Amino acid sequence: MRYGSIPGAHGRVRPLTLLGDPVLREPSRDVTDFGPGSGRLVEDLFATMYAAGGVGLAACQVGVPLRVFVYDCPDDEDVRHLGHLVNPRTVATDGVVVRGPEGCLSLPGLEGATERHDRAVVEGLTLAGEAVTVRGTGFFARCLQHECDHLDGRVYADRLAGWRARRLERRIAKAPWGRGRTRDRGGPARGE
Repeated sequence: MRYGSIPGAHGRVRPLTLLGDPVLREPSRDVTDFGPGSGRLVEDLFATMYAAGGVGLAACQVGVPLRVFVYDCPDDEDVRHLGHLVNPRTVATDGVVVRGPEGCLSLPGLEGATERHDRAVVEGLTLAGEAVTVRGTGFFARCLQHECDHLDGRVYADRLAGWRARRLERRIAKAPWGRGRTRDRGGPARGE
């Protein structure tokens, strides 16, 4: 039996920010206020992530340009990793580079075969301002890299090239939420 609060139980589900919104292309700002507002944001991120069926969610994906993300993600050994990071920075990625399916709640219904390292180390803070280091392998490493990319103004589509990029661009243009939008290599989506 679980003791304590379930993450997101007291949060509200916020609308997701979709590809094409400028907040997804801007580097997020560091959190400087560790007061109750930050705690509410983390609760809302968990509630929104669970409602959307995701394994990670960055604050910019709900329109808040702050360096915060939450995760509830398994690794390749099916070990569950649950938590949040404030002001995270990737300090290492290594191991084998694996091309695997990757989706994003800001590009709903789509995925692309994206290359990521199978190990990642991210440092950040808790809501209490305590330093933490999170190490991920396999799918969890992919999640950590994906969320850190969001905080730097990138989406997984930016990592695709050639026919994979062109195929995703066509799918974005056909998606109900993406009509007329295509990604611009590392820049804002066209058709905004």
